[in-house]
Amino acid sequence: MTIPTVELPSGARMPTFGIGTWRMGEDRRRRKDETDAIRHGVDLGFTLIDTAEMYGEGGAEEAIADAIAGRRDGLYVVSKVYPHNASRQGAIAACERSLKRLRIERIDLYLLHWIGSAPFEETIGAFQALKDQGKIADWGVSNFDVDDLQSWYEKDGGRCGTNQVMFNLARRGVEFDLLPWMQQRKMPLMAYSPFDRGPLARDRALKAIADRHGATPAQVALAWLLQLPGVVAIPKSADKARLSENFGALKVKLSDGDLAELDRAFPPPRRKRSLSIV
Repeated sequence: MTIPTVELPSGARMPTFGIGTWRMGEDRRRRKDETDAIRHGVDLGFTLIDTAEMYGEGGAEEAIADAIAGRRDGLYVVSKVYPHNASRQGAIAACERSLKRLRIERIDLYLLHWIGSAPFEETIGAFQALKDQGKIADWGVSNFDVDDLQSWYEKDGGRCGTNQVMFNLARRGVEFDLLPWMQQRKMPLMAYSPFDRGPLARDRALKAIADRHGATPAQVALAWLLQLPGVVAIPKSADKARLSENFGALKVKLSDGDLAELDRAFPPPRRKRSLSIV
């Protein structure tokens, strides 16, 4: 199965489905299993790998480097800079450290992990310098709600490639204003924690739909995200069987009846809600 892609404002294309690596790299005793899992995901057909300097304080980036050694071509690598490293010089230095840990020459999409004290103009200046040097291809942000995203967007001249936020059936608040704002500007939304950190993979309403499709609740939760225009799903797993299960979500095609049933079980927002982060 081929994973579809979505276009960024720059014209580059990003896969709509990938591997998340949050909580990886924290224990060296698990490094081989994590590396083997990422490698298995790439073997399955995942080409997008999302990480951050925060994950295991660089350990996740190192695990990715081991997993993709000798097979960088065709992969789309996303990483993120800590807010306290997001000054002009700080972000450049942080990116260079990430590149060294990943053992690659360019990060395809580099994000500000969340809002800190550094002025947006400084971070944007750093990102532009990194792009000019060929060290990143595109940049974006993470955990931004509409007002802050609009402020960033105005300052970077509409070049923001994405906004990565928590989004799943149980946490649909972004559909009220953030997702429509991004869709209007053809800016993809990257959805992390698609299982709401676990509960959705065991949900009864999802199981009823999954049974009709010969699928699992987790696959239905992913299929729901994947059918939304301009949404990229990045479930995290360090387990080979779970990665195979996740990849199988590409086969699940939800009907209008399925979607209506999911709306009844997980109603879309009718008012503004705070952005979910943890």
